[in-house]
Amino acid sequence: MATYSCAKCGMGVNATCAKCDAPLENDNLELPDGRNVQISKCPNGHGKIKSPMCCGEDMSCSI
Repeated sequence: MATYSCAKCGMGVNATCAKCDAPLENDNLELPDGRNVQISKCPNGHGKIKSPMCCGEDMSCSI
């Protein structure tokens, strides 16, 4: 399971899909302008979300 953590305060978050309860996986999404955004996605194709935020910044995942 991908664990996202805040570089400022150290808080951590684990997430699962609400449809199938599978642990979300860390991934990147390339935007049309070439930038990459870190996302969490369901391994069973139920969707994806932007990675969580804490202390005003995106939380990071080492996976």
